[in-house]
Amino acid sequence: MAEELKRLGDMLKSKRKEMNLSLKEVENATSIRSSYLEAIEDGSITDLIAGIYAQGFLKQYASFLGMEVQQLVKDNAVAFAMPGEKHEFTYGIGTLEVRGSQGGGVKWLPNLLWAGVSAVILVVAWYVAKALGVV
Repeated sequence: MAEELKRLGDMLKSKRKEMNLSLKEVENATSIRSSYLEAIEDGSITDLIAGIYAQGFLKQYASFLGMEVQQLVKDNAVAFAMPGEKHEFTYGIGTLEVRGSQGGGVKWLPNLLWAGVSAVILVVAWYVAKALGVV
């Protein structure tokens, strides 16, 4: 896979140079950091970031350069077949609270308290202004 990534990186680099673009210009246009762009062109992008992000960056970079992304993926299937990573979650769906459940708590109470405090402050301010003759 390393050779495929290197070959794909060389293709992208030659296309970028053919378009007379600097890495900084590509970075500004795609919001992909220039260090990642360099790694893509060197064929070492998977050393820096997870495979799924590398795939996305490769596709975005190729699309920016005006290359046909689907055909590129098809022609370079090995380079785009990055190993999937398993993500372990310490929580599961069962821990999410159901709407309207007892554990959901009263979410409107803090807003009601703030509204009440604000109303009291306004009434007190009005009485103070009236006593001072401002109103």
